[in-house]
Amino acid sequence: MSPIIIQGIGFIAVAAFILSYQIKSNRWLFLLQLIGSALFCLQFFLLDAFSGCLSLAVNILRNALMMKYNDWKWVRWKGCPVIIAVLFTIILFVTWNGPVSLLAFIASVFSTFVYWTNSPRNIRLVNLTCASPCWLIYDIIVNSWGGLVSESITILSILISVIRFGWKGLEKDTVK
Repeated sequence: MSPIIIQGIGFIAVAAFILSYQIKSNRWLFLLQLIGSALFCLQFFLLDAFSGCLSLAVNILRNALMMKYNDWKWVRWKGCPVIIAVLFTIILFVTWNGPVSLLAFIASVFSTFVYWTNSPRNIRLVNLTCASPCWLIYDIIVNSWGGLVSESITILSILISVIRFGWKGLEKDTVK
């Protein structure tokens, strides 16, 4: 496949992630991130970046579950993030391609555990300080230019959401 098309897929995913942090509701945040993750999953597959590809595939499942956090009691079970972290650990070993594989693992595991707090503030804080920086470095290493742009914009977008809503305004999810 053409490198231009492969990089284009990443840039389409960027739009979903830009919007995700500008919405106060966790449910919509997770939906937009699910769409962006699916597109980046495809791009990583086409770039032979399998640690990122499979980690994003599990992130899609995780985000779909998080969309039902308030509806399905079993999703709130504290064992769910542990099970998902085990999946990330298996992916890490199966797709090991050196230390670059750790970046996708760390970003995915940390964000998974914070998502189960269901705290918009904590989610943004962990994504700002851990998950996005790890994905940013991963994107540079695997040559995902859309990913690089996306994570850079995501960091900026999180900062803007904090300014818009304030840290105190992000304490609780507003389901709409």
